[in-house]
Amino acid sequence: MKITEQQIEEFVEMAHKVGRYGLTVCSSGNLSWRIGDEVLVSGTGSWVPEIRKEQVSVVRFSDGEVLNGVKPSMESVFHLGVLRERPDQTVVLHFQAPYATAISCMKVRPKSINVTAEVPYHVGVEIPEIPYYRPGSPELADAVIAALKEHNSAFMLKHGQVVCGKDFNQALERATFMEMASRLAVLNGDNLETFTDAEVEEVEVKFLGKKK
Repeated sequence: MKITEQQIEEFVEMAHKVGRYGLTVCSSGNLSWRIGDEVLVSGTGSWVPEIRKEQVSVVRFSDGEVLNGVKPSMESVFHLGVLRERPDQTVVLHFQAPYATAISCMKVRPKSINVTAEVPYHVGVEIPEIPYYRPGSPELADAVIAALKEHNSAFMLKHGQVVCGKDFNQALERATFMEMASRLAVLNGDNLETFTDAEVEEVEVKFLGKKK
């Protein structure tokens, strides 16, 4: 095992920060961080906001084999799958923030949460919706991996949300802006005004390098 004690301590602090931002409660959500050929994953049943070092699982990136005897979250399959599909990303965060989860449980959801420029820039111009599958199921893992193959964020219907990032700060930023936008959408209801197609395109051209 190549993972160092310091890296495990960094992972624990990442997880606690997720809790301080109000993105997970109790045993909801899970976090992973790829470091070379190994991946740190929150252990099964652990509370992300209060996770301890001995609850952090170390798994081999290539095949998911546990290297330190700590069983990883049951969602580790999609964490590893996303990281394999997206070599540019090193962190995956599955969370259940209150307002974003409220949207994922709505019968009629907002067509868009592009309410400020930060959303298309950080979260994504389009945020895919993953149908409900039982947590920990192969079907859910396949759906999450497919959704994040070309997107950085997704709603998991009747479940929560998932984001990836090139590092922890980027993943946290995406999750936080997703929750912020969801909060505005829920609070404004039918009075929500989202970006027009032209305004979204302006963000894409100005900040994301899209050509007109």
